[in-house]
Amino acid sequence: MSLKRTHLAAGVALLTLAAATQASASAFYLQEQSVRGTGRAYSGEVADKGVGSLWWNPASIAGIDRSEIALGVNAIQVNSKVVNNGSTITRPVPPAGLTTPIGGAGTAFDPINDGVVPNLGGAFKINDKLSLGMAVSAPYNFTTEYNADSFTRYDALKSHLRTINIDTVVAYRVNDMLDLGVGFTALYADATLTNALPNISPLQPDGHQSLKGDGWAYGYTVGAQLHPSKSLTIGASYRSKIDQKLDGTVAVSGLLAPIPAASNFSTDGQAKITLPWIANLGARWAVNDQWTLNASVSRVGWGEFDAIRVTYTGGASTSVQDYKDVTTYAAGVDFQASPRLTLRAGVQYDPTPTPDVGRTARVPDGDRMMYAAGATWAATDDLKLDAAINYIAFDDSTINRTDVTATSSTARLNGEVTGSAVVLSAGARFSF
Repeated sequence: MSLKRTHLAAGVALLTLAAATQASASAFYLQEQSVRGTGRAYSGEVADKGVGSLWWNPASIAGIDRSEIALGVNAIQVNSKVVNNGSTITRPVPPAGLTTPIGGAGTAFDPINDGVVPNLGGAFKINDKLSLGMAVSAPYNFTTEYNADSFTRYDALKSHLRTINIDTVVAYRVNDMLDLGVGFTALYADATLTNALPNISPLQPDGHQSLKGDGWAYGYTVGAQLHPSKSLTIGASYRSKIDQKLDGTVAVSGLLAPIPAASNFSTDGQAKITLPWIANLGARWAVNDQWTLNASVSRVGWGEFDAIRVTYTGGASTSVQDYKDVTTYAAGVDFQASPRLTLRAGVQYDPTPTPDVGRTARVPDGDRMMYAAGATWAATDDLKLDAAINYIAFDDSTINRTDVTATSSTARLNGEVTGSAVVLSAGARFSF
């Protein structure tokens, strides 16, 4: 085995991390950017007003009556299980290779960690037509962990991703019928990944691989809101794809003879992926003074995540991913129970973009349904308090992936995944 080959496999694994998460949206996208939106399954955000809708539509703050600051905290509690379904490994033992089951723990309980996702935003009225805004969020934010003896260990042990997304927005009210907005996006990502490496003999202990990377990337968002009448708002927006680069360090240790000692190393490299574009279309219709109906459709351009492209000293590689574009549907309702209390509910269908063949333990993803409820209490004329709860039901899915490891073994990972999640959200909006 050559040192160059080991570098190549490790570099590919680095970017696999950047594309791994499961929480409240398919693949690695978190929707928890508004507590108000959480309460109606994000069905009305592209057509609603105020800082709580900035992630979905930069036009949402055009023509606001007052400046506003919003803060939200979302606690994600995940119940998941991954079960071995006949995973095997073929080691390069002459003459034909040695194929054995991947031993160790055959069931991983709750490998997807619970987490807390914050968001903060501000909208500032310059005059009756012009507003400026800023929103800070964590759209890709997760940790998954498997025990050191898990059957998934050659694919995944620990995966940790943290992001900070900053949108700066300018919004303008053209007239009573039309609002426009545009925003600049800066996204910082920091990632860590570990996994085991098989030695040549099944009697030898596993080696270890650790990968870290971070970097900034940039994009834009545009949006509009149309007001055909006082009771109806139609919103549309587009968030651009982002070409993300991660500059990282790869460390390999614990590889034993007959693998060359030089295969244990530490080196630098860069990996590139493209994060998806998101197009939103939705409407809010105030049926009367108490009831407002919400509906939205979102198209997420996961097809942009077609491959992982890695460069390192002396070479480059491409690893095909084959994600597909998906369409998410949501519907919800707001009910003005009293002058100070608003109740909400909603439902969302969110399909997975991950391929049936090639799904990994790092992305144990499946189609999902979200059921939501929430409320807003206007404590004063200046302060609104928001709370919401979501229950997310994941369809059962399969892990099905074959990889040639950095030690020239072929790991065939097969598993069954079940899970669900609860999201508890609380926040406040202050007008001035």
